[in-house]
Amino acid sequence: MTKHFFNRREAIVTEALDGLLRTTPPGRLARLDSYPDIKVVIRADWDRRRVAVVSGGGAGHEPSHAGFVGRGMLTAAVSGEIFASPSVEAVLTAIRAVTGEPGCLLIVKNYTGDRLNFGLAAERARAEGFKVEMVIVADDIALPDLPQPRGIAGTLFVHKIAGHHAEAGEDLAGVAAAAKAAAHDIASLGVSLSSCSIPGQPFTERLGENEGELGLGIHGEPGVERIAVQPADALVALMEQHLAPKLAPKLAADAAYALIINNLGAVPPLEMSLIADSVLRSPLGANVKLVIGPAALMTALNMNGFSLSFLKLDASREAALTSAVEPLAWRPAIAASPVAVVPAPAAPHAAAPPSSADPTAEAVIRTACTTLIGLEPELNRLDAKAGDGDTGSTVATGARAVEGKLASLPLADTAATLAAIGETLATAMGGSSGVLLSIFFTATAKATAEGRDLPAALLAGLDRMTFYGGATPGARTMVDALDPGLKALAASGIADAAAAAGAGAEATKAMIHARAGRAAYVAARDLEGSPDPGAVAVAAVFAALATRG
Repeated sequence: MTKHFFNRREAIVTEALDGLLRTTPPGRLARLDSYPDIKVVIRADWDRRRVAVVSGGGAGHEPSHAGFVGRGMLTAAVSGEIFASPSVEAVLTAIRAVTGEPGCLLIVKNYTGDRLNFGLAAERARAEGFKVEMVIVADDIALPDLPQPRGIAGTLFVHKIAGHHAEAGEDLAGVAAAAKAAAHDIASLGVSLSSCSIPGQPFTERLGENEGELGLGIHGEPGVERIAVQPADALVALMEQHLAPKLAPKLAADAAYALIINNLGAVPPLEMSLIADSVLRSPLGANVKLVIGPAALMTALNMNGFSLSFLKLDASREAALTSAVEPLAWRPAIAASPVAVVPAPAAPHAAAPPSSADPTAEAVIRTACTTLIGLEPELNRLDAKAGDGDTGSTVATGARAVEGKLASLPLADTAATLAAIGETLATAMGGSSGVLLSIFFTATAKATAEGRDLPAALLAGLDRMTFYGGATPGARTMVDALDPGLKALAASGIADAAAAAGAGAEATKAMIHARAGRAAYVAARDLEGSPDPGAVAVAAVFAALATRG
């Protein structure tokens, strides 16, 4: 049985954040008055004259992320519940709270929920007039064949480097470029002797008494392989076998490195110091110039493990990593202080455009919605082969929600109509598909408002959706039909678009290795001969629109 200190399960995160604020020097940190649904910690001294650097994610990784808010690092941190991404509204609130004319950089670990929620928040913020860029960190090398590696403790390098450049007064392009370049040059790997337990939830240890795991994530995910418990030197040598090939092509074997030695939560300080000694005595330590840790920097609750993160150094990165910073995670304990609370910025309440008529637009939307609603049983049947059998219901729910708002839509204003559809789908349509389609329509609306014709604007929406979602043609998703369909629409019209989308959907029958969505976890034998339900839905809409002319 695993025991934890807490009062009420639902208040763990908010009370922990207030504990951080109470033990930080006065005048440095504050939180927005939006508890408990929106949990944002910000710099109390922030004046919006420089680029804001915002990060966040699920709780359970303390001191990440709120512990790194302060001069020289993050401007704000957005927290979700334990191991759960913060909502789109929470991220958007944080952007509004700290972003001035210089703009804002979002630093996001490469998990689907974080990418989508931060991504949609970025798009909505851009629509409100904010300058926002986003860098995605994918530093975990444990799964070499995974097209989208996880973001783990190497993210801290990006926090520090981006914060340094922002504090120096660089513009958004410069801060983003430094952060993206650093993210590209990071390799991380973890090892643990136990899984983690979540307060208030039953816990069963999956590892045997003499077992450990190599290459596990920071949310308690199983490791890439189970290994025998062995001396620290032997564990470090095993990690070297996996890291060394990455240090050569990804970073450069003869480079100087910065190294983060990260405690995943429950390794005693005595053992962490011993691990540091083992690493720095090993071949992995031969080219290490800067060491950060050993310390608990990005934890996985009470996981009994550690991770190593390497970053290729140059003069600029060395200066950024060694510059003085203020955040609590890099400072000794201090006297307690009251919690500083500041008002959260009010959400803008721009008047919604009045409803207006456009028979053609109404017919197009109604045709699409009717088609998708009619496909509900078939899409659920197809999804049952590779997922949880709810694609049809999810899509139909979104279609019914849009259809129900037809009378109130500003149909004569294409951009406003697209924006309203995006907002409706974000609220009414569940799952990742709802966020993806909301991103698609929101970005399309923005491109339309900027003067692009509809086919070009739709392609701009597709670009944003694939950027945040990560799927490209060939990944066995709706993009396999949407991409060729929209390109054909822009080139030659709806008839060719329907044909191209149909061919794209048909091609997914032969794609037995999905690279995105739940199908990525399904065996090839269960996918072969069955089309992707999202692609089928897209192709059906194109076909229906082509038929009506």
